[in-house]
Amino acid sequence: MSTLPSLSPARPSVEQVSIGQYLIQRLRDYGIRHVFGIPGDYVLAFYTMLEQSPVEVVGCTREDNAGFAADAYARVAGMGAVCITYCVGGLSTCNSIAGAFAEKSPVVVISGSPGLAERRNNPLLHHMVRDFRTQYEVYQRLCIAGAELNDPTTARREIDRVLDTVYRFKRPGYLEIPRDMVHVSCQPGGGFVPPSEQSDPDTLAEAVDEAVEMINRSRRVVVVAGVELHRFGLQDLALELIEQCQIPFTVTMLGKGVIRETHPLFVGLYAGALGRDEVTQFVEESDCVILLGTFMSDINLGIYTANLDPGRCIYVTSERLQIRHHVYPGVQFEDFLRELIARRPTPPAREIPSWARRKLEPFQVEPQRPLTITRLIQRLNHLLDENTVVIADVGDAMFASTELVIRQRTEFLAPAYYTSMGFAIPAALGAKMANPRLRPLVLVGDGAFQMTFQELSTIVRHGQNPVVLVLNNCGYGTERLLHPGDWRFNEIQPWQYHKVPEVFGGGVGYDVCTEGQLEQALQQAWQDRDQMHLIHIHLDRCDCSHTLARLGRRLQRRVDTSSGEE
Repeated sequence: MSTLPSLSPARPSVEQVSIGQYLIQRLRDYGIRHVFGIPGDYVLAFYTMLEQSPVEVVGCTREDNAGFAADAYARVAGMGAVCITYCVGGLSTCNSIAGAFAEKSPVVVISGSPGLAERRNNPLLHHMVRDFRTQYEVYQRLCIAGAELNDPTTARREIDRVLDTVYRFKRPGYLEIPRDMVHVSCQPGGGFVPPSEQSDPDTLAEAVDEAVEMINRSRRVVVVAGVELHRFGLQDLALELIEQCQIPFTVTMLGKGVIRETHPLFVGLYAGALGRDEVTQFVEESDCVILLGTFMSDINLGIYTANLDPGRCIYVTSERLQIRHHVYPGVQFEDFLRELIARRPTPPAREIPSWARRKLEPFQVEPQRPLTITRLIQRLNHLLDENTVVIADVGDAMFASTELVIRQRTEFLAPAYYTSMGFAIPAALGAKMANPRLRPLVLVGDGAFQMTFQELSTIVRHGQNPVVLVLNNCGYGTERLLHPGDWRFNEIQPWQYHKVPEVFGGGVGYDVCTEGQLEQALQQAWQDRDQMHLIHIHLDRCDCSHTLARLGRRLQRRVDTSSGEE
């Protein structure tokens, strides 16, 4: 079972070390064993130090890919890191770090920069944009904390402060090292003291009183499990509450896989009008909805079609606790869960509907039948096991994969809130590095694949064994649904995707058009765990999942309105 580690960062050493050595030591204290990135002259001194350390450097093909890989690594291992050079590397990484911030993935961004000595008289150095602080100021908007390590008397404290903040808030942090400071000894003393995070006892007691009273007097209670349960390692507590009270639970799209979907109390994925009607009705007819760590985003809530009355909700996240219309500041998520469990609420039993007890029906291959995304997902459901991590890119790869049944936790990764295309291939690299026992099953559309497929080269170089399904519908299928018409901007150049392994010198490629061909490819790929397998799946350009079809109908009106169409 794949779970995030319970990190207890060690107390830093006070021995005399350089700024670079101290940073590496602290990364290791937080369980970071790999750093992703691309070297450049401003960061070469630190890269040399990294390569001589126990931390493994994973060289990527693009900086944004390195950021996606570090993001996935953080989601699986608990914390990740990316190391890049100044501006041309750092600014290329911005999009993937923005996604990590949006979805609460704790990634440490380490960037080299021009040396302090060479900045005198403001020379026009290569890579510089406007002035020497431009990149730092950009990352102030993308990270929860940041520091320039330009003072040996404060470097230890600043490193500790940024890493502690990343760890506590599960958001990216930024550290910039001028290249002539890497080997400078950082002085001990004036250490960073993490702020206290204790809940106010009176506020906590009052909040739990109201929650218990609300749960006990309700007749139809349901839990909606969100992604923060995973980010903060609170799955076990959530599951204890669910099982103790025998409360049915559902998950959001971003939170898919936070609790195993084979649990007898699981009733399905809740996504408003995008989800199955019976799940939506089950949640929205509830008189007490306990939202645990749920992002109230448009995708999670079915483009805001979720009909949740705040007067019937207990909404608790790392940043907010609201019960009905009452807000309780100063209460920690974990403290609230523990105290609620200790109070042992006793809601009346709620019957699990028969439709929720879905069993996988035997899949009968029809050898000559053309492939469809719906039939593909049905077949994949019979292949998944607890050692498979599903990684879905944006588009129907993600929407269709909501019908996959995740066996254990932390086994579904997708950018379901930030929705940046190109996540899946580099994420497969990061997830495998974080947990070598897991085998990535990657679902990626042809459009997203063309953006970041180069990272398969790194995957081959490291001997990894993902099974990559390239869903080829000849362009941007999701956008075709959002804005119907024969628009050329949704078309892309067709590739012979199955030949990519030949280009990269490793792995096996398959070109499949029928269920019979798919079956043969899947069997070979699943039995061979020693290398990458890429299956090029030909789909009709109009084929889509039921979920994507519903999304298209919902968003189509907004897209047309914003473009001035009637």
